[in-house]
Amino acid sequence: MLSKKASMLIFYIAVAMASFGQQPAKPGKKVSAPAPKATSNQLDNTLLWKISGNGLSRSSYLYGTMHVLCAGDATISDSLKLAIKYADQIYFELDMDNMGEMLGAMKYLRMNDGKKLSELLSKEDYAKVEEYFKHNAVPLPLAMMNRFKPYFISSLIGEQMMSCDQKNGMEELIMRESKKYNKEIKGLETTEFQASIFDSIPYEKQAKDLVSYIDSIDSYKQVTMEMVEVYREQNLERMDSLMHKSDPGMDEYMDILLYGRNRHWVDQMPEIMKSKCILFAVGAGHLPGEQGVISLLRKKGYKVTPMGNYSKKTESL
Repeated sequence: MLSKKASMLIFYIAVAMASFGQQPAKPGKKVSAPAPKATSNQLDNTLLWKISGNGLSRSSYLYGTMHVLCAGDATISDSLKLAIKYADQIYFELDMDNMGEMLGAMKYLRMNDGKKLSELLSKEDYAKVEEYFKHNAVPLPLAMMNRFKPYFISSLIGEQMMSCDQKNGMEELIMRESKKYNKEIKGLETTEFQASIFDSIPYEKQAKDLVSYIDSIDSYKQVTMEMVEVYREQNLERMDSLMHKSDPGMDEYMDILLYGRNRHWVDQMPEIMKSKCILFAVGAGHLPGEQGVISLLRKKGYKVTPMGNYSKKTESL
């Protein structure tokens, strides 16, 4: 069985994969986002932002995470450490410190109505998935996942694409750092809500995307490597560009997967940070763009300013 930590991360990974619209241009074709043109609205290259103004008594902070990274790429800057130290509470997408949430996550992996992947695919396509599992290291055998929502199966395959033995997520590192100060951890969503997102996308489409994912696995590895590189560069503009290279068939679901969630979070944030210093740490893909969290906060009247996210010793935020 999956560990409690892994079951939580599956939700993060699956939502992120679907949000990024995981279809490459063509199998084997290099996918590369053009360098963004400099404009007055261009986002500074950083993952850490300060939220102030609009009646706030204290500033809060916004940080863009990546849910799974090679351990060598998952590091916390000195400025992020200070944001963790000064924050009264830390909000992730999910409350990863809630044992009830973690223990309950597994029940949401299964499709409704007893559906099975083997029934959603043709014999030929299901055999293709079986063949992939036979020759590649995936945490669970396919037989155990026949009733899993296909996007969760895709997420498990996606995690294995990282070219490293040891992996970590930024949420895990932030949680570890926060333990030094006994910070309270909370979530903007529940595992039940995140799992319900995938019930809004037809299981047939999810199954078809799983087969496409396996058919074009080398291209997806390339996209994954590019996303990690963009994250290393802290280049939100380029990340936004990559996210829009999506499967046209996903367009109708982007409001469910990404934009609607951004709006829901930004509706909650004013009350949460009204009288406290909060660190909001959510997937970096949620930050940029006209419907991203940064833009939505600014439209509500907040000042959202970029902060250096490098290891420079300072006690001033």
